[in-house]
Amino acid sequence: MKFGVFYELQIPRPWEPHTEWQLHHNALDQLELADGLGYDYAWEVEHHFLEEYSHSSAPEVFLGAASQRTKNIRLAHGIIQLTTNHPARVAERVSTLDLLSNGRVEFGIGESASATELEPFGRDFETKREVWEEAVKAVMPMFGDKPVSFDGKYFQMPERLVLPSPLQKPHPPIWVACSQLETIEMAGRRGMGALGFQFVSADAAHAWVHAYYNSITKRLDKLADYQINPNIALVSYFMCAKTDEEARKRAEGLTFFQFALRFYGNSADRRRPPAGTVNLWDEFVKWRDANPDLVEKALRGGLVGSPDTIRKKLRKFKESHADQIILLNQAGKNSHEHICESLEMFAEQVMPEFHADEGAHQNWKQQVMSGEIELEELETDVHKDRYGKTLAKVGPTGATQAAE
Repeated sequence: MKFGVFYELQIPRPWEPHTEWQLHHNALDQLELADGLGYDYAWEVEHHFLEEYSHSSAPEVFLGAASQRTKNIRLAHGIIQLTTNHPARVAERVSTLDLLSNGRVEFGIGESASATELEPFGRDFETKREVWEEAVKAVMPMFGDKPVSFDGKYFQMPERLVLPSPLQKPHPPIWVACSQLETIEMAGRRGMGALGFQFVSADAAHAWVHAYYNSITKRLDKLADYQINPNIALVSYFMCAKTDEEARKRAEGLTFFQFALRFYGNSADRRRPPAGTVNLWDEFVKWRDANPDLVEKALRGGLVGSPDTIRKKLRKFKESHADQIILLNQAGKNSHEHICESLEMFAEQVMPEFHADEGAHQNWKQQVMSGEIELEELETDVHKDRYGKTLAKVGPTGATQAAE
């Protein structure tokens, strides 16, 4: 099993003059630390206009800075919005980052999460999947060494040689965001790595790993000519400390993250309130103070606890054969010091056991991909709740109305 770290660059109000500056530099320090500790991937999102929830609108710049402060960790777009970027600009930026990082880029792609992000770029929520599929067909040939042209419904470009080309050939590994569980099956069918942003249980992970690998081995249907990337990664809330009690105390920011997902995630097109009209941190504090039992329950989920507690939880995920667990540590007002201490403790006391099993996991995967092992087709309908049983209860009763 491999491990990644995940960044939304989340900044709850109130904002001071240097709040964003400090967060960006703290995050770079954390990635440099993670690289030295042996973490495998650093995932950075692309979001636009999502106040407090994510201030990461230029991941290629952030990862470019990280490329000069790290040596081994994979620098992963998680994801680039193909709906709001021209395919040629995507290929140019990804290839440049791949050159600067000595071939460490992971090419994660997605559609965008909400109408709030799409509409300023002339896109709409209803057609975003169609736009995304066309963008995949347009961008993949642009990583090659021959001139290309494209004349589609949403993107057009006369024949040009897109420069530079990436160090990794034919292109960096391709992933797709899966914010809905059924999209994991689609990722397998398209031959892309699956980035599971659902915070699922070990049982759900087992079912969806089976669905993903059955899809990629039995129902492969690529959108374009690209190299498949058979991998499934799952995001989990994370805080490691000496005791379970201390870890939960340090992890309040994770509850804010869950609250924000619910507060803004319930409307039909996930539209956010008008700009500048909601203080999300104040709303969270009101909810937190009124629901102490739910706060405590939320912090008992994910990978939050002592090294021994997290180790036991991870052993259940290992049985599911997930390829990677992505650790969400930077959330809410979690402190830089606690994030660094958490990364260090996990790397020293937990990660070695699971890194040691990577060879056996790769052997299992090779047998699955070759057909030597045939996975059972498991029922997944019971695991389609995006938020999970605990997260479904985190958020105000009026979340849907507030988001519309």
